Order: sequence, then C-alpha cells, then structure tokens
Amino acid sequence: MVNKGKQPPRARTSSSAKSPALAQRRRPSPAVYRRRRLVVFGALLLVLAMLVAGAVAMSSSLSGKADSGASRAPAAGATPAIQTPSEDPTAVTATPTPTPVCDLNLVTVTASTDQPAYAAGQNPVLSMKITNGGSAPCQVNVGTSQMEFLVMSGEDRIFSSKDCQAKSDDLVKQIDPGKSEIANFPWQRNRTTEGCGVISAKPATGTYTFKAILGNKASTKTVFQLG
Repeated sequence: MVNKGKQPPRARTSSSAKSPALAQRRRPSPAVYRRRRLVVFGALLLVLAMLVAGAVAMSSSLSGKADSGASRAPAAGATPAIQTPSEDPTAVTATPTPTPVCDLNLVTVTASTDQPAYAAGQNPVLSMKITNGGSAPCQVNVGTSQMEFLVMSGEDRIFSSKDCQAKSDDLVKQIDPGKSEIANFPWQRNRTTEGCGVISAKPATGTYTFKAILGNKASTKTVFQLG
C-alpha cells in the first residue's frame, strides 16, 4: 500500500562514519613531517653559517687592526725610522741672523778732569774714557803704547805723558757693546819736552786744555783752570 503525500525516510549517515575519513585528510603524512623538519634544519644551518661567517670576519678585522698598529710601533731595541716632512713651497725659510762684527770706528775716546778748577798745590787727575758704541764686543789695545795725555795752553805744548815714559806696554782688553774702560793719570803740574829734556819752568796760573789720545783716536779738548 502506497503512502501518499509522505516520502520515504532517507538513510542518515552517522557522524561516526565520517570521522575517520576527515581525520585522515587533515593529518599530514610522515613525508610532510620529514620535509618540514628538513626545512627547519636547513634554516638553522643557514643561520649558524651566517653567525660563524660574521664572527670570522670580525676576528679578521680585529687582527688586521692589531697587525697595522704593530707595524707602526717600533720593535723593542729597534731604531725608529725618521720621516722627512715634505717641503711646503709656501713655508718661509728663516734667514739666519748674522753675527755682529766689531766696528772700531764706533770706539770713541773722551777726556775729562776730576775738577773744573784747581787751587795752588792741587794736582789735576786726567781721565781717558774708551767707549764701545757698536753692537759687538771689540778687542782694544789700551796699553801705554797707545795712550797719550796731552796738556796745552793755547798753542803752547805744556805736557805729554809720552815725553818721559820709561816703558810702553800693550794691553788688549775686550770692551763689550755700550761699555767703557777708564784710565786715570795724576798730573804733577810739570812741564815736559819731547825726549824728556829738563825744564825748570812751572805752568803758570791760567786756563789749560786736556786731550786724550789712544792710537789714531783723539778726544775733543776739555778745559780746566790752574790757580
């Protein structure tokens, strides 16, 4: 007997029948696992290789710097090489200062007396001053062989230290720039002649001049009075 209006019941598939097939499709096979492990292992090897390469490169760099520093540092006991700097065309070469040379033309002689006037019985002291006006030391002969103390009265030659000089000596002295040598001669208020002839006359009261002479140099005359 046919049931009208009702469809025959469909066969139901239980969920328990589907589970093994789904589980089988979702679970990777052992070969997939092996491939995944190989990929991971290969990546680890690549990372390790990169780390090792970096460490080797850093070690080589540090070693190169150490070698470079060692090559610049002289070994113990070794003589360091001296490097000559290249000449700078713009550098100004210092001109050596010439050593000053004595100029005897700048050595001067001046005359003076210890007083401007003398009373009767007082003996004048005649002074010769030799001065180096140059910029270098000078060797000057200041011995009696070069000196003369000359007293005049107008054109009358009254006294010369050379007239009766028993002995003449050379005496070379160094006179530094701006320095002087002074020689003093006490005059006995006597008259002399060349050759040391005897003169009994004495210088009279009046005005006299004194001139100092050293070799070929002569001072200007200085004036003094005898009382």
